[in-house]
Amino acid sequence: MQKKRKDSNFFNMHPSLQILPFHSPNLPRKNPSPIHRITMSSSDKLPIRDNRPQPQPVKHHHSARYYAQRVRESFTTRVTKVLCSIFLSFLLVALIVFFIVWLSLRPHRPRFHMIDFTVPGLAQKPGLDNAVITFNVTARNSNQHIGIYYDSMEGFVYYKDKQIGLTPLLHPFFQEPKTTTVVYGQFGIGAATLAVNSRRWKEFVNDRQHGIVYFRLGIMSVIRFKVSTWKSVHHKMHVNCDVAVGSDGLISPAWKNRKCSVYFS
Repeated sequence: MQKKRKDSNFFNMHPSLQILPFHSPNLPRKNPSPIHRITMSSSDKLPIRDNRPQPQPVKHHHSARYYAQRVRESFTTRVTKVLCSIFLSFLLVALIVFFIVWLSLRPHRPRFHMIDFTVPGLAQKPGLDNAVITFNVTARNSNQHIGIYYDSMEGFVYYKDKQIGLTPLLHPFFQEPKTTTVVYGQFGIGAATLAVNSRRWKEFVNDRQHGIVYFRLGIMSVIRFKVSTWKSVHHKMHVNCDVAVGSDGLISPAWKNRKCSVYFS
């Protein structure tokens, strides 16, 4: 009796120590309390610390020559970038200046117009004996501040795209801005500048019976442009003027004052 009392006093002094009931393996066990489940679940999620050694970065030890080379390469790169920046800046400024000058000058090529073109021998029966072709065109320099040097000039006449005449034209001259020059020329048998035989003249006469004969006048000139005291290089200029004459040998009114095409080569 006294021993049993001592045991109960021991358990009263230590309430955490309790005698759990015995469960038979054949009997169904009760589910653990929610508190116990939460405790088990939380214990499953405890973090695990990885105590494995981490790999350390490999340290490279370079020589003094390596660092000196790196310094030289960086210096060369900086110098190259500075030189490229200077060159690009200079190029940009040059383009801007050129564009401003071009806007102020606005260069134009010369303008040519057909004024007169006659083949008087077409109205005469023995026309081949005195076959002559005369013409005059106007050359207009429409630039405001640009002059034109005509260093040489030659005239050509074509019939059915075949050259039948050649003659030198004006002597070298200088054309001021906003001025017009009359270019006069003549092709004739006597001067050996008109290559027309009896067969070719018969073709002229046959076309004349249809009321109109077509020709093409060509002018080739070597010119230079002048701006103030600056002179350009030589440019070869070509002028083509299509023209037609009537049965009387005079220029057809529809072709008078017609603009000629101009191009450079």
